[in-house]
Amino acid sequence: MEPQLSVSVVDEVATVVISNPAKRNAMTAAMWRSLPGLLAPLATDPEVRVLVLTGQGETFCAGADISTLREPGDEQQSLAVRAEEALASFPKPTLAAVRGYCVGGGSQLAAACDLRFAEEGARFGVTPSKLGIVYPSSSTRRLASLVGPSAAKYLLFSGELIDAERALRTGLVDEVLPAGGLDKRVGEFTRVLASRSLLTQAAAKEFADGRTDRDAHWAEEARGSGDTAEGVAAFLERRAPRFTYGV
Repeated sequence: MEPQLSVSVVDEVATVVISNPAKRNAMTAAMWRSLPGLLAPLATDPEVRVLVLTGQGETFCAGADISTLREPGDEQQSLAVRAEEALASFPKPTLAAVRGYCVGGGSQLAAACDLRFAEEGARFGVTPSKLGIVYPSSSTRRLASLVGPSAAKYLLFSGELIDAERALRTGLVDEVLPAGGLDKRVGEFTRVLASRSLLTQAAAKEFADGRTDRDAHWAEEARGSGDTAEGVAAFLERRAPRFTYGV
């Protein structure tokens, strides 16, 4: 099978699968290059409310395909950064579902998601120091914002792998699931996310990521959306809300 990214949409959840099983789902240059274009139509598709990123089989992503690092370094890194930024700026909730190794570029992609759920036995590492690579400033800041400066330095300075439990303690992971329980939990939680107001989620995502110039925009969106009125009515009528923002 050729290395590829594939996408499916089921019940308002888009699932992007990293597939390069011969190399533990390592990302090739072509895969990095294809991710922004794959995400763009999903961002505007009203049938998509949540995005899940995962790896084929028992590995999330072992990083960049090292054989492609023989290409000019700046080009390889810029492809990864563009892919990471496209994922980070996706306007709907994103969740990385992690089994096995989540290393290097894999951790870069997982960190760009809003949330990360991992199965017991998952291993995380940020490994540029093993290759003499300068980790991008945007990626470094994103990692530090998740785990704090000290934990980010530990990961970046050493390149050591950490287990899922330590990743949970540092904030790199949001939930750790027992073996065999990841898919069920991801399915349950994405159904919850899909049932909530995309208006609230989109605004909260921007604010949490540091935007400080969009208060007026989101106030105007809220006034015109109908989601607030629907949410209040549903609460008073003791029924599930039917939010329509983005639909």
